Amino acid sequence: MVYVVDAVLFDIDGTLVDSTPAVERTWRTWARRHGLDAEEILRVCHGRRTEDTVAMFVPQPDVVAAAAELEHLELHDLDGVVALPGAADLLDGLPAERWAAVTSGSRELMCSRLSAAGLPVPEVLVAAADVMVGKPDPEGYRRAAEELGVDPAGCLVVEDAPAGIAAGRAAGATVVAVCTSHARAELYDADAIAETLLDITVASSASGLDVAVSK
Repeated sequence: MVYVVDAVLFDIDGTLVDSTPAVERTWRTWARRHGLDAEEILRVCHGRRTEDTVAMFVPQPDVVAAAAELEHLELHDLDGVVALPGAADLLDGLPAERWAAVTSGSRELMCSRLSAAGLPVPEVLVAAADVMVGKPDPEGYRRAAEELGVDPAGCLVVEDAPAGIAAGRAAGATVVAVCTSHARAELYDADAIAETLLDITVASSASGLDVAVSK
């Protein structure tokens, strides 16, 4: 399947970068400190803003401090953070003004993880603090498209989590999911599903970007 689009919008954690070991370590440490069930947290945290996940487990007055505590843990644990297969080549093939990243993490943390993985930081990066509502709300993807000067309907979103897929679709974009963090059956709302980024190629053309997806 080939999609002709104006820009490509990527999630970061689980899509471009494999930070799963670090993410799980920090959430487990945080959960232990707060007397919470880490497994329950890990089932719902992926693809969501830290503050939104934290708010599900601690009283509202404690959310800001608890989220800041987790952020501190994450910033100091980059061990094992690596680029996912195909990420570097895919980004190398995209003009800087034709791609962006939309993340549920903080700008500082995502820049640190991209750098640790040896990947470029995009000119347009929409982070958790840049939106009023996080994924699955479409605000982040709509904002990224706006900053690139394109219509969301002309964008292709690459995601790994159901919350991100829902956000991309609600923004009006075409969504391609990669099976890096969730089973294929959990990604059924995407327009197309690729096993990894190695199954996605991009080429510039007179009409924009030709994105080919091998299912």
